[in-house]
Amino acid sequence: MVSSRDSIDATAACAVTRRDFLKSVSVGIAGSAMLEPITPTVAAATQRVTSASGPADAPLRIVLDVNGQQRELEIEPQATLVEALRGPLHLMGTKVGCDRGACSACTVWVDGAPVLSCMLLAVDVSERKILTIEGLARGEELHPVQSAFISHDAIQCGFCTPGLVMSCAALIENNHSPSAEEVKAAISGHLCRCGTYPHVIEAVLDAARFMKG
Repeated sequence: MVSSRDSIDATAACAVTRRDFLKSVSVGIAGSAMLEPITPTVAAATQRVTSASGPADAPLRIVLDVNGQQRELEIEPQATLVEALRGPLHLMGTKVGCDRGACSACTVWVDGAPVLSCMLLAVDVSERKILTIEGLARGEELHPVQSAFISHDAIQCGFCTPGLVMSCAALIENNHSPSAEEVKAAISGHLCRCGTYPHVIEAVLDAARFMKG
């Protein structure tokens, strides 16, 4: 017959064994995490931030090439490109919809390609060329896509319009004869709550015909 004292000793032994096991597992996991290499992106960002004077989370002074101009600004290290554009640069044409890369309202060009500016850190853009809706027209002359959006009534509330225009303009800059399906693919990530997609497609096709001459 097992005594009460023997039962208590056995329980204590099991508890110690469980504690030792969990401790060893925790140490092993921590050791594995320490051995994981830092990715080049993280390493580069760390080097940029720590090379600046002051704490790592202190504002940084950077230069962005926006609409053909070198713009110096001071931002937080974690600021996104759209925050830099709308904040210190006061370029309010680029809109913030979802702020998580799901609606494409914040689309701008970086080195000629449409990107979601809410998904890029401003410090990572560096000297790459940024074009916003404010820089798409040539002085008083609207881009053909902008003119076509007006002609085809592709603008309702207008909130999604800057992002749509930037994606559509990028399409016909590289493809002067897009099909309707190619236009649909180019705007597939854009959320338009007013449902102007048919007008947008017609506008882009018309703009493409204009650019072909």
